[in-house]
Amino acid sequence: MRKVKSAVAICVVMAMAVACASLTKPTKPVAKGKAAYGEYGLSLDWMDKSVKPGDDFYLHGVGGWEQRTPIPEDRSSYGVDTIIGDQVETDLHAIAESAAAGSAPEGSPERKVGDFYASYMDVDAIDAKGLAPLQPRLDKIAAVKTQADLAAAFIDGVEGFGVSPVGLYVNVDEKRPDIYSVHLYQSGLGLPNRDYYLKREKEYENVRAAYRAYIEQMLTLAGDRNARPRAESILVLETRIARAHWPAEEARDAEKTYNPMSLEDLTREAPGIDWTAFAIAAGIEGEPTLIVGEKSAFPNIARIAATTNLDVWKAYLTFHTLDQASPFLAKAFDDANFAFRGKVLGGRTVQRDRWKRAVRLLDSQIGQVVGQVYVARRFPPAARAAAHALVTNTKIGLHQLIDEAAWLDDATKAQARIKLDAMVTKVGYPDVFRDYTALTVVRGDALGNVARGSSFEYRRNIAKLGKPIDRTEWYLSPQIVNAYYDAGKNEIVFPAAILQPPYFDQYADPAVNYGAIGAVIGHEISHGFDDQGRKFDAVGKLQDWWTKKDAEAYTREADKLVAQFNTYEPIAGLKINGKLTLGENIADLAGLAIAYRAYKLSLGGKPAPVRDGLTGDQRFFIAYAQSWAGKRREAALRQQVLSNPHSPERYRVNGIVRNFGPWYDAFAVQPADKLYLKPEERVRLW
Repeated sequence: MRKVKSAVAICVVMAMAVACASLTKPTKPVAKGKAAYGEYGLSLDWMDKSVKPGDDFYLHGVGGWEQRTPIPEDRSSYGVDTIIGDQVETDLHAIAESAAAGSAPEGSPERKVGDFYASYMDVDAIDAKGLAPLQPRLDKIAAVKTQADLAAAFIDGVEGFGVSPVGLYVNVDEKRPDIYSVHLYQSGLGLPNRDYYLKREKEYENVRAAYRAYIEQMLTLAGDRNARPRAESILVLETRIARAHWPAEEARDAEKTYNPMSLEDLTREAPGIDWTAFAIAAGIEGEPTLIVGEKSAFPNIARIAATTNLDVWKAYLTFHTLDQASPFLAKAFDDANFAFRGKVLGGRTVQRDRWKRAVRLLDSQIGQVVGQVYVARRFPPAARAAAHALVTNTKIGLHQLIDEAAWLDDATKAQARIKLDAMVTKVGYPDVFRDYTALTVVRGDALGNVARGSSFEYRRNIAKLGKPIDRTEWYLSPQIVNAYYDAGKNEIVFPAAILQPPYFDQYADPAVNYGAIGAVIGHEISHGFDDQGRKFDAVGKLQDWWTKKDAEAYTREADKLVAQFNTYEPIAGLKINGKLTLGENIADLAGLAIAYRAYKLSLGGKPAPVRDGLTGDQRFFIAYAQSWAGKRREAALRQQVLSNPHSPERYRVNGIVRNFGPWYDAFAVQPADKLYLKPEERVRLW
């Protein structure tokens, strides 16, 4: 995915094809309107022209915005996505309030939205119930007596509230893309990733101390009189699990994490967990093949399962059940959760308004129900068609770059073209919305609604096994400001939400649209050819279609990009992990090149006008920088650098443009400038 955050959109792409008329059949001009930002889609007041483009292009493009824009107290970060998100939440709020106040028939989608929302908003009823709604789950954990019980309890954590040291999901089989397979992966940590347990610096010691106190607080609220020693035992257990985990950069390797096994193989190679009981509880006991991710971690995790006292496991399961359920429990639990996860890990000082949290809950639980209402109001068919046109035009740019890639053999080029031509484009919303008929939503049962929603989603995915691949399925709802590439289906997906200002504006200058939404589209297309995506062929099969020479040349360039990003230090003493962020960095760089080529083609050989003293190329690159306007609290930034495959925003601008020749030409960047790289040091993959 290009973005990390999510929101809902007011999409105005009715005339998107205007920006690309020379690439598609001519279209009639649209009525003149005013861009949402500035006179032609660019926010000149966001810029800081005192900063030389060649010294810090991010600040040159958005330094004014950075100086004037505080992070709201209820946010861990703030940027373009959250600017959009504020309006999105308002729109969703209106939908939810209307549904809650209406009298839709029992079981209808509108009734589910209204009852779900109203239940979460009724804080008095939630407080009055205390811990009672969760007590049956806690009693079930307390009743664990055997390793088989423990394995089944792990699945309860996967399916509902809680956690398991082994995660599970169903998805397209990477080497047999015509079937679904069960995938198992390392999991089980309450902190963001293994580094939070293993690093010895003071910052992480402080987080661990706060986490230990939080565990104790939650257990105490639940009536545990031995909360302190149990909190210590839970932290010790999770530290052991963390030591077994693969580092994040290794866990993203598509080949290393494809390890097919039978249940018998897993039982033999990772003894210690009752895998048969695990499979029965999960509903996968008949599956002939399980795809194990971090293969060498599993024997260690299983050994931990076998050698840890059941009472410690029960304390662990109890805490994580409380932790995940706390936003839907009485205020004391909710407040404790926010004090740690919101303040300590996220750096926020104020909890978000209840209604904002409510609409986000709707997003996560029944997003396509809300999305169906949303797109009917906000995203007309003409907008969808225009967006498809822009994606088609951007693909032309990559076709040309593939043709011009002198370092590629003809055989590799041919396969790359086949893959690009086969890439499916999904825009706006699903052709078939998800059916939630089987999901029961009860007004007045906030926690029960979430539990049933989580179980519904888990069982819906398990039910895919043995069925044909659903090519209509979307993994994001239409109201999410994000986009993604799915290697197993070889498809790119652009929800309605991301197709709006400042990413796209029907009245904006083409240079601005291509620099912003064009780079988004190029980014997602190029994920099919990043360091992991390139390993999948046109039908989504994990297999090598590169000549040895071309693969080695690609790796050399990719290694140069890793080395560059390894030098960037967003927080003193904490550098970006170039291997972890490689796929996104490649997609950023390739996406910019693809969008730039598409922009040039859109001009039809004519020069772009100069506006406010800015050439077309300058406007293109400034729009790219402004699409990444964003800032984070230090706690949130630290979490991102340690565990997220996306680099921080500033480096997704500065670390990318310095590798792209046309940017140097556009701003006359010189060797004395801080971002300057010698031509032979610049990375170019596409």
